[in-house]
Amino acid sequence: MRICRSSTTTLRCDREHLPRRGPRDARSATRWQAWPVASVALGPDASHRLVDAFSYLALGHVFVANMTGNVVFLGFALAGAPGFSIAASLVALASFWSGALVGGKVGSRLGEHRGRLLHAAALIQAVFLAASVVLAALAGNTMTEGFRYPLIVVLAITMGIQNATARKLAVPDLTTTVLSLTLTGTAADSALAGGKGSLSGRRLVSVATMLIGALVGAALVIHVRIVLPLVIALIVIVAVAATTRLLGRSDPPWAVLDR
Repeated sequence: MRICRSSTTTLRCDREHLPRRGPRDARSATRWQAWPVASVALGPDASHRLVDAFSYLALGHVFVANMTGNVVFLGFALAGAPGFSIAASLVALASFWSGALVGGKVGSRLGEHRGRLLHAAALIQAVFLAASVVLAALAGNTMTEGFRYPLIVVLAITMGIQNATARKLAVPDLTTTVLSLTLTGTAADSALAGGKGSLSGRRLVSVATMLIGALVGAALVIHVRIVLPLVIALIVIVAVAATTRLLGRSDPPWAVLDR
């Protein structure tokens, strides 16, 4: 507690009586402040998996969120491997880049406040996801080229916005697309490897979120209706937009990024 002494003209605060915060305390505070936004950001992370399950299983061998896999698929297509499309991969890559550009613009304007940034990005994503739900519902379980490419475009733009937002939020150990570094960190940073601890809790939550989202999305596409993963993803994103709107009103510590 800060100790202050008042006089007729000044209010003196003796900082020497304050306990000094070491690096460990600073790291703990940073991790604590990151947890609320990390918890909310797990919603878009789960929607990622639902959307990629839909795109891979319903739109052919193409990803709209995982661009690492998409570049690999493009290589397969260029080599003449059956089942892969050069056009679909290029459209997904170009649309994702466009979405990331939009997300970057939003991040540049609202990036100092995590709550407002996540809220605005979620609203924009909701618009594109709503369009994808309409397209998928019209297409039915038989996907034609007339619906396939518009769906690739709107979904890849959505995922580009989401990835750019996650990059700006910069929540430690919360991945958005690939798990290679996350899984590496659980081992390389662990006490067994001589590290200071892997902070495995958040990392394992991210892995579990990816697995569950992919499982649910694939099950819905294969066994129920192909539109359902997109409907769930839309509901999740709308819920994130509403939650961040409410939680970010009072400028809590986790919402404002340090310069």
